[in-house]
Amino acid sequence: MDTDKVKIYGARVRVDSMAKVADIEAAEKQKMREKVQKIIGHGINCFVNRQLIYNFPEELFADAGILAVEHADFEGIERLALVTGGDIASTFDNPESVKLGHCKLIEEIMIGEDRLIHFSGVAMGQACTIVLRGASEHVLDEAERSLHDALCVLSQTVTDTRVIYGGGWPEMVMSKEVDELARKTPGKKSHAIDAFSRALQAIPTIIADNAGLDSAELISQLRAEHHKVNSTAGIDVISGGLGDMQKRGICEAFKVKQAIVLSATEAAEMILRVDEIITCAPRRREDRM
Repeated sequence: MDTDKVKIYGARVRVDSMAKVADIEAAEKQKMREKVQKIIGHGINCFVNRQLIYNFPEELFADAGILAVEHADFEGIERLALVTGGDIASTFDNPESVKLGHCKLIEEIMIGEDRLIHFSGVAMGQACTIVLRGASEHVLDEAERSLHDALCVLSQTVTDTRVIYGGGWPEMVMSKEVDELARKTPGKKSHAIDAFSRALQAIPTIIADNAGLDSAELISQLRAEHHKVNSTAGIDVISGGLGDMQKRGICEAFKVKQAIVLSATEAAEMILRVDEIITCAPRRREDRM
């Protein structure tokens, strides 16, 4: 929506009077006016453009009662078209073939020192924008990674709706069953099975350590609780002790937990299959003095 000019590199236009310059400017305005009229003919009240909108077309939009938004980012336009149910149009000759988006309210809001345009009441009511703020880039990166992991877990849960209790409950249940198998297995295989049982307890230990709790004390209490019949005990990092995962509603996606156990087991098996490690001596630096 910027002024249409001759945009061929090296092109020059020579005129012999100022009247010809006025004619060129009038032709440019007329062409822009025709383009704006085509956009207005779509029956819209808000126009969002990825690039700059010059003052003249902005005035024409204002006279027609249309809100004009310029410099919208490319990814934001695609998401906005998705949630409002509209199409991204690059030509305006066929308004009947363009699907318009709809929302109830468009407003400008302030978040910190940034001005943002907020679209609410969109066709896909479940769509939303999450704004992350932090004191440093490191904090923001960590928050973004955590949010991305959470969204991935949710998407996997929608695909496979099976869930299990969290808080280290599944690892302790698996560890208990594997430990019983180790006790029944004769020979050296029992040592490997017992090591696998101890490795499963690493997850609840890490959960306790990350929460700043005494992992040794909590794991011993959790192991004792899981020797009871149908125990649903797990680590409750909020209270700093053990809690009933069923009553607290703490659950995890089954597919994610299955992928964690399988990938960790496969990685351990690959390491055990290594017969020999060949190390390369570091190259000596040449004395350039």
